[in-house]
Amino acid sequence: MTSASTARDRRWLALILLAGAQFLVVLDATVVNVALPAIQQDLNFSVSNLQWVLNAYTLTFGGFLLLGGRAADLFGRRRVFMTGIGLFAAASLVAGLSNSEGMLIAARAVQGLGGAIVSPAALSIVMNTFAEGGERTKALSVWGAVAGAGGAVGSLLGGVLTDAVGWEWVFFINVPIAAAILALSPALLAESRAEDDRSGFDLAGALTVTAGLAVLIFTLVNTTQHGWGSTRTVIGFVATVVLLVAFFVRESTARSPLIRLGILKSRTRSGANLSAMLAIAGMMGMFYFLSLYMQDVLGASAMRTGFQYLPLAGTIFLTAGAASSIVGRVGVRPTLVTGFVLTAIGLLWFSQVSADGSYLSDVLFPSMIVAVGIGLFFVSGTVAATAGVAPEESGLASGLLNTSQQVGGAVGLAILSTLAVSRTNHALADGSSAAVSAVDGFQLAFLIGAFFAVAGAIIAFVFVRPSAAEIAQAEAAAVPA
Repeated sequence: MTSASTARDRRWLALILLAGAQFLVVLDATVVNVALPAIQQDLNFSVSNLQWVLNAYTLTFGGFLLLGGRAADLFGRRRVFMTGIGLFAAASLVAGLSNSEGMLIAARAVQGLGGAIVSPAALSIVMNTFAEGGERTKALSVWGAVAGAGGAVGSLLGGVLTDAVGWEWVFFINVPIAAAILALSPALLAESRAEDDRSGFDLAGALTVTAGLAVLIFTLVNTTQHGWGSTRTVIGFVATVVLLVAFFVRESTARSPLIRLGILKSRTRSGANLSAMLAIAGMMGMFYFLSLYMQDVLGASAMRTGFQYLPLAGTIFLTAGAASSIVGRVGVRPTLVTGFVLTAIGLLWFSQVSADGSYLSDVLFPSMIVAVGIGLFFVSGTVAATAGVAPEESGLASGLLNTSQQVGGAVGLAILSTLAVSRTNHALADGSSAAVSAVDGFQLAFLIGAFFAVAGAIIAFVFVRPSAAEIAQAEAAAVPA
């Protein structure tokens, strides 16, 4: 075997390693959904705090994602990648060993930080390992497929592990996989960095935006206890505004900002990111409340719940695969708006779930409609968000979209969970049974989620209008996002 063919083989082995790391990062955003009832019971989570098991991860992941990519360019992509994997593994171990609410939430936040370091560093290594053209396109297709599978497999794997060996193993399973990735990285991954760039990175920007979002979510969650008009709630909202304004001021003056604000001057790009934020807000709430409904109300085991997600995951996968050709035929805006409308219809159907319902009548059919909508808006939204972006800013545009989605999911879940808990508490006070009261809360959450999707459709219809040239350019770069 020649040295050239050996180098080619090593590059593809490196791709498998990097895609495996991305699989772990994406997996951990969804794997805990089905395990939530078991976690709630074992660690005595309150209903309002349970959402932090998800939000602690997505919040730090979204808040530090752009900073992670910047650090990889400056300090060495392999070094930063391995640091992130080590942090992710350590946090996973602590999460599995957790014996209290606070310990698990803190571990999940550190997991999210590790993911925010791993994901952009791994993608940067892929982009620098494979030359532009057919080889890179093939590599990015593998990357995208494996990363997408992480989200689809998460609910199934979470159910199997929770039932078979306990919820702790949805975290423990990360440790040996991460250890193997760490052991193989020095041999398979070449070190690289942006040699001509020493302008630094914006830690202050990452801290202010993450702190602002954390304060917002904490304030929303605690309105059920303190009320919307209480001094504590008002102070929380004021602090949120101050921190987010500080972030935008920082980004407009920093030498190396996390987000170059000029990239948002495009109506299409801004509309795509805002509509994505709203759509993911409704979608994250759907997965969260659907897992609770199937287990706490319909009585499904964790494993059965995981398998019941398979039709939804399969439909997303098939629809996303066909969405590129649909965009080519009918255009970005019609595909994007249709995706949002279908998601809204499915969520509206979910808002009719009942305490004496069944999987077939209350879950299966609306989930298939939502799945088609998700497949359509993910692909067309990526095309819209990267349309007309200069090649040197394609990473920023895709990172901004990813951040919008993570932030939308965290804030949306906080809003939906707060409203659902409030509705459930009122129903309990009125004498309704626990199951009926819980379903009342779920119904309201699904209904508000449908409104989020409708708002996304309206924004997409009004603002998303990319030119044919921008679409062609964005489609060529859509796989990484």
